[in-house]
Amino acid sequence: MLTRPNTTLSQIHMQIMWSRLIAVVEEQAQTLMRTAFSTPVREAGDLSAGVFDSDGNMLAQAVTGTPGHVNSMAAAVKHFLDAFPLDTMKAGDHYITNDPWLTCGHLHDLTVVSPTFLRGYPIGLFASTVHVVDIGGLGMGPDGRQVFEEGLAIPLMALAREGRINEDLMRIIRANVREPLQVEGDVYALAACNDEGSRRLVDMMEEFGIANLDRLGDHIIETSRQATIEAIGRLKPGKYRNSVNMDGYERPLTLAAEMTISADNIHLDYTGTSPASAFGINVVMNYTLAYTAFGVKCLVAPEVPNNAGSLAPITASAPEGCLLNVKRPRAVAARHTVGHMLPDVVFGCLHQVIEGGVPAEGASSLWNPQIYGGADVEDELGAGANGDTPPFSTVIFHCGGTGARPGKDGLDVTAFPSGVRTIPIEATESVAPVMFRRREFREGSGGVGRYRGGLGQIIELGGADGTAVAMLCNFERIDNPARGRDGGGVGASGRVTLVSGKPVRPKGRQTISGGDFIRLELPGGGGFGDPAERDPDQVAADVADGLITSDIALREYRVALAGDGAVDRAATARLRPV
Repeated sequence: MLTRPNTTLSQIHMQIMWSRLIAVVEEQAQTLMRTAFSTPVREAGDLSAGVFDSDGNMLAQAVTGTPGHVNSMAAAVKHFLDAFPLDTMKAGDHYITNDPWLTCGHLHDLTVVSPTFLRGYPIGLFASTVHVVDIGGLGMGPDGRQVFEEGLAIPLMALAREGRINEDLMRIIRANVREPLQVEGDVYALAACNDEGSRRLVDMMEEFGIANLDRLGDHIIETSRQATIEAIGRLKPGKYRNSVNMDGYERPLTLAAEMTISADNIHLDYTGTSPASAFGINVVMNYTLAYTAFGVKCLVAPEVPNNAGSLAPITASAPEGCLLNVKRPRAVAARHTVGHMLPDVVFGCLHQVIEGGVPAEGASSLWNPQIYGGADVEDELGAGANGDTPPFSTVIFHCGGTGARPGKDGLDVTAFPSGVRTIPIEATESVAPVMFRRREFREGSGGVGRYRGGLGQIIELGGADGTAVAMLCNFERIDNPARGRDGGGVGASGRVTLVSGKPVRPKGRQTISGGDFIRLELPGGGGFGDPAERDPDQVAADVADGLITSDIALREYRVALAGDGAVDRAATARLRPV
């Protein structure tokens, strides 16, 4: 190995290699998106990619990806190494699992881990995860009572040995999913992106003249750990509590947390959280930790790269058997419904200690129903199908508004904390007989405040050409809207109806007759600060842009508008006495 003294110049070299390593894993992620078959991966970026040292510690993650995948994957590689020690691996090997308790929390997420060799010596590993469009079973809905109902389980096993794919495994996968071509294509994409990451890493190491990742890895992990600890040290030590109420499935739920801030650690204890649900909205502990750590890092150490070092000072615990720490065989297919709410819980604790406050609550939980159809759905509705209607399955990703920030409005229709992109309408309509009839901002849905909460959206969709479809719904914030902060108002509650007027539930499997459409009114984010302190000209601009109504401007913001839409200064002054 090329050695250098611990000088300023060597530190610069380390930083250059660190930045290059992040570029390597981003190329890994982009390869995954370019080669994947399913829309959640190639259109929404519902994936993760990262490089790990020989002990399974994550050194760098791709910019593209979701916190739930990345932070769960960060802990998963050690499980692979326990089953398949690095010194037994060979070039061309790939290993796979979708075990929710070892990786990303439900069966729809496939994780592949692959070794990297330099001159015949194993020097590290690449890992990647994708959300496949289908994994069989009941689909990605909350209706299951046990994980066995939720799809095909793949234990830790070899996907390929020395470049030869495990054809027995591939046959099992194809036989158990509704979209075999898409799922098989995604599996190959996982292996391909890890291979590309390995190739890029080897090129980098040869360019810099290093034979292993030991020194660079130690530098990355220790520098990140220390930077995170320094950021924690700037907070006031103590214990801070917060809770968030949720709609749940069969009963309302509470996520309760006590945050303990010490000199070198932030710990979240979720004692007081509701017991596990009978349905598939439960969360495994590794997914709980993933979104807990993300919530903390967003506010405490956002500039520190995400790796094993920066994650180490952030810990979490939850009583076994509660909603956030379920054990096999609990159903977990829709675990994101609850997991995406955890940063709101974390933010509520940090609001008590961070000067200036933190963002208000947002819509948070992604509205991403799985849609499928075929002769069975037609038969269920008594539509007289002849049995020839081909089956299909697809997933759409949509989101409401984020909470207003101290000093800025919330973001409209933005996926936070998941970070996935909205799948374009055209992409969905091109792969499945689904038609979107309407998609637009939901006027007035952002919570009022000095800074307005982000807007939700209205979507109407159904089967194309009179096709009946079934939808697996996981919709939150129907009964518990996003709360504002420091005098800000709540965001609008979500709402789910059928255009025909027939009743529909916000969670569970729903059927939509041919010619009918489901109407989704996604929730808005909470506001921040007293709405009477919002700039009147900004209020007028919001009305002109169709973001709020003139009634909201007058009633909530106490801003009167003239006939031409401009601020009526005299009337507004009377409404806002100093």
